[in-house]
Amino acid sequence: MDRRQFLAASTAGLVATTAGCMDTVLGTDSNPDPDGRITGAASDGSTERTIEVRANGQVETEPDEARLRVGVEATGDSPDEVETELAERAEDIRNALDELGVPDDDVESGRYSIRPERNGSRYEGTHTFQIRLEDVDRVGEVVDAVTEAGADDVGRISFGLSDEKRAEFRNEALDHALENADEEARHIADNRGVSITGTKSVSTRNVDVVPVRAETSDVAAEADVDVADDAGPSTEIDSGLVTVTASVEVVYGFEDTG
Repeated sequence: MDRRQFLAASTAGLVATTAGCMDTVLGTDSNPDPDGRITGAASDGSTERTIEVRANGQVETEPDEARLRVGVEATGDSPDEVETELAERAEDIRNALDELGVPDDDVESGRYSIRPERNGSRYEGTHTFQIRLEDVDRVGEVVDAVTEAGADDVGRISFGLSDEKRAEFRNEALDHALENADEEARHIADNRGVSITGTKSVSTRNVDVVPVRAETSDVAAEADVDVADDAGPSTEIDSGLVTVTASVEVVYGFEDTG
């Protein structure tokens, strides 16, 4: 599960490099940029000469973690009756997960509610669980198992990254963004006939991990059909690739060549 795809900067757009604000200050007048910073004459009277670049970096990788929400429902003539049925059905779900070897720490109790029916004299209730899987290839197996155990709702399946992988690919996305910023600054300097003297400042804008959300409509129903046909666990859910993006703003100093 280590396959990675790095997206390099190009006009084709796999990695978008944005030079949205490139201010070259040659005079001594102070001019505030759109973010409120002021570039212009330095405190000692010398001229601050800068090129400002904003750039993005992006990395795609396979997920190493999956999360899915499952739920059970119940109706009854009294709140106590609904509570009892929810407890029994929730126990069936937990037993199914235990048989699959899913640790208790990876199963979190979610929304729990018992309320009167809107148009009737009876009561209805729901109890949801959030399940975390370290093996993304087992999602279909878990869907089949909880559906067979009586889950009424299987949804919000998302594929993402563990904390360790998130930190690793966050850094790689930042590396790509900084490389793109350097390339953009060199191009501007060459075009203007000046030389980059160094980096004045660096700031990160956004570093985001975009999880992949699987199509979950009718998943439970499809899995139920498979179980009824005694076909065994056969639900397949394609995880796709997780995208990690980073944005940076770098300010470079420059001087005239020659």
